[in-house]
Order: sequence, then structure tokens, then C-alpha cells
Amino acid sequence: MTDYVPGPGDAWERVDPSAAGADPAGIQAAVDYATAHESPMDRDIAAALAGGHFSEPPPLGDIIGPTAPRADPSGLIVRGGRILAEWGPTGRADMTFSVTKSYLSIMAGLAVDDRLIPDIRRPVGELVDDGGFDAPQNRSATWEHFLTNTSEWEGTLFGKPDLIDRNRELSLPPGVPSKKGTHRDLQAPGAYWEYNDVRVNRLSLSLLRVFGKPLPQLLKQRVMDPIGASDSWSWNGYINSWVDVGGQPMCSVSGGAHWGGGLFISARDHARVGLLMQRRGQWGDKRILSEAWVDACTTPCALNPSYGYLWWLNGDGRHCPSAPRTSVFAMGVGSNVIWIEPTLDLVAVVRWIDKPHLDGFAKQVVAALG
Repeated sequence: MTDYVPGPGDAWERVDPSAAGADPAGIQAAVDYATAHESPMDRDIAAALAGGHFSEPPPLGDIIGPTAPRADPSGLIVRGGRILAEWGPTGRADMTFSVTKSYLSIMAGLAVDDRLIPDIRRPVGELVDDGGFDAPQNRSATWEHFLTNTSEWEGTLFGKPDLIDRNRELSLPPGVPSKKGTHRDLQAPGAYWEYNDVRVNRLSLSLLRVFGKPLPQLLKQRVMDPIGASDSWSWNGYINSWVDVGGQPMCSVSGGAHWGGGLFISARDHARVGLLMQRRGQWGDKRILSEAWVDACTTPCALNPSYGYLWWLNGDGRHCPSAPRTSVFAMGVGSNVIWIEPTLDLVAVVRWIDKPHLDGFAKQVVAALG
């Protein structure tokens, strides 16, 4: 695998697909497929959320973070660190929903690498004393439990109760009746897997407490600036997620855009982060993230073979049958996807594709790469 990494900004080499061992017609077919299967999600994101995308009645579903209309479908196909194909407004910072969770995983990795979190298998409450871990249900919840969606944390955070996402079924299309938001007896932390945004936001707040600095500031200094990302991205919280940290007011950012907020970021910046993960935390001669953390992120958790530390895995082929089983994904509503495939030296970003057609896009790309 080449050691090339792009320079900052637009200093990013483009090559003809044939020079990277790919079929140019096949790559173009993949691009055409992505643009032809645009997400049906309302381009007015605020209207989509207010219209019941997450099937939550008011006031539980009220938007409390910023939103912005989305752009046209966009994306990049990168091999060997160089751009083979690019389409749509890849420099525009768009909402990215739960792709933000994978960035939160990177922040947790920095805290572990810095020894601010000496052991992710220890309870969060040993380091975070803000009342959120006083209840018997929450005392034994570890950092690893939060990173794997197995914390079973119980409570209300920024006006949103964890109950809002209990019994959530990710495979159901928006607006389809379900048991989401209904009572389920909680199990011990580590005993049950459940996708839950309130608990991810509790992780974000806990990381803020441990770092003592705003996560966007640290992401910029430690990751985005060193990998040459743009200055167009922002990471947002909610109107009511300001907390006191060391006597200073700081915004606890959200791990998605379920109620607004999260990362507003470009496809190009996503591709840089994907390349950083594909290169196992190394960027040229700079070590950004430890290899041990990248390995941990991409190891299946005990209760879900499709999930690592806030990254989706393809070991069982459930999410993307046509992609190799070694593929790793950051995924969010929309759909927004960062696809990392080390065996093909591939990073692909595809934004605003209709979710059922992600596999068709992957099939086209894999075929084109031979």
C-alpha cells in the first residue's frame, strides 16, 4: 500500500482509475449508480425531523440543535490515497447524522492514548462525578459499554429520556409503526445491545468532563488540522447542552443529528478521516491515533458481530453483502457513509444515497477494482 497522503486543502492528487488498477467504466458506473439512487429524505432536514423521521411525538421529538438543508448527492472514491472519482458538492459541509458517532470513537481513542482513561473496562463513574452514574443501574457502566452500545444507562439527558430509543429497530423505514420508545426492562450494563442516541450523548458529555476542553477544539487540534482538513466543518450540541466544566461554560456536542446538531462536514473531510483510519492512525510521518485503538474500534463486540467501538463492521455481511467482510463503515441517516476497505486500499464516501442501494454501489465499486 502506498504511503501517499494528500496535502492540505485542494492539494490532493487525482489519478485516472486505470492508473490505480481500476476499470474507468466501472468506476463511472458506480458514480452514476450513486447519483441515480438519491435518498428520498426531504432536503429540508428540519422538515424531515419535524415530520416524524424518527417517529417521536412532541415534545420528545422536538428539535433542540441546529439543522440545515442538505445538498445534492456527493462522494469520492479514493485508492492508494488518491482520488479516482468525485461527484457532487464534496466541499460543502452537510449534516451527517450518526457518522458523528465514529468521530466520537476517535475522541475516546485520544483520551485512552493520553491515559486520561487508563482502562476502558472500568466504570465511567470512577472518573466522571456529575450525578449521571449515581443510580444503581448506572454505576457499573464502563467506557467500553458506551462505545459498544451496551451500557443500558438509564436517565434523562438534555431533556431526552433514554426510553425514547428503547426497542428501536434500525431496519424499519422512517414512519413505520414500531415499539420504539416503549418500556423494556433494562438489563445489567454489558448484557444487552441497543442503538440509543441518549446514551451516546452521555458518552460525549463524559469525554468532555475527562478532557476538560470542548471536543470540537480537540478534534481540530489533534486530528483535523494535522490531516489537512478544511475549516468548514463544525460540531454542534443543543441549545440546552451547555454545562459547567472547571468553572467554564462548555457545549456538550451530540453524537448525531437525531434532534439536530452533530457534525456538519464535507465529503472531502470525511474521506480524509476515512484514510486516517485505513492507514491505522498514521498520517504520513505523524502518528495521530494508536494502532491499538484502531484495532479495538474494528473488533466486533461480544453482543453484535456487526459493531465495534461506534464503527459498523461487515464481518457477517449483513449491512453490505457485496463488500468484503473486512470492510468498516461509519453510517448515518440520509444515508451518509464512510466506507473503508483495507484489502482493496479503498476509502469511499457516499452521501445522500437511498439506504437499500448502498450495497448496489458497493457491488459496482468492488467489480471496478477487480
